[in-house]
Amino acid sequence: MNMPPQAHDGAGRYEQLLARVEANEREFRRLGRSVLRVQEDERRRLARELHDGVGQNLTALKHRLAQLRDGLGDGPDAMRRGLDAAIALCADTLEDTRELSRLLRPTILDDLGLEPALRWLGRSVGETAGIAVAVEIEPLPEIDGERQTLLFRVAQEALNNIARHAHARSVLLRLVERDGQLQLQVVDDGVGFDPALRPSGSGLSGMRERLRLFEGSLEVHSAPGNGTRIRAVVPRTGA
Repeated sequence: MNMPPQAHDGAGRYEQLLARVEANEREFRRLGRSVLRVQEDERRRLARELHDGVGQNLTALKHRLAQLRDGLGDGPDAMRRGLDAAIALCADTLEDTRELSRLLRPTILDDLGLEPALRWLGRSVGETAGIAVAVEIEPLPEIDGERQTLLFRVAQEALNNIARHAHARSVLLRLVERDGQLQLQVVDDGVGFDPALRPSGSGLSGMRERLRLFEGSLEVHSAPGNGTRIRAVVPRTGA
C-alpha cells in the first residue's frame, strides 16, 4: 500500500528534525567538553603557580626567618618569640598553599595517571575525614586524559559529599571496565538520603552534567539509614 505524498513529506520532515536535534546535541557536548578542558587547563596553571611560585617563596622566607632567629644566639627573648611565631605562620601558610594547589589540580593525575591519583584521593579524604576508604581498581585499558579527569572529578565530588554529609565509617571506591564502558562506583555505609529530596547544590547534578558531555550517566541508590551507592558509567572512547 502506497503512502500518500503528505505522509512522505511528514516523515521526511521528522527525519530532518531528528537529525538536527542529534547534531545540536553533539555540538552541545563538544562545546561543553571544550569548556571543561579550558577550566582544567586553568586549574593546572594556577596549581603550578601556587606550587612553584608562591610555595617556593614561602619556603625561602621560612628558611630566611629561621636563619635570623638562629643568628640571634642569646638575643632578646621577645624577638626570638616573634621570629618563632613568624616561622610557624609561614609553615601553616605553606601547607595551606600546597593543599590548595592539590585541590585545584593534583600533579599526580598529570604525572602518574588516574589510578595513582584515585588512590591518593582516597587516602587524602580518608585521613582528613576519619573514614576508611578502600580503593579497588582492576587492570584498565588506556584511557584518554579527558576521561581520566572526568572520572577523577566525579570520584572527588562523591568522596567530598560523603565527608560532608554521610557520617560514614567506610567507603568503597571501585573502577572497572566492562564491554567498552568505564564504571566508577562509590559506596558508603553512612546515613543515606532520599535522592528525590537532595538539593541541586549537592553536587549530583554537576556530576550528571559532566558525564552527559561524554555520553555517560549517573545512577544514585540511597535511602535514609541505608547508605548510598553511586555508579558513573562512561564509554571508554568516543567523540
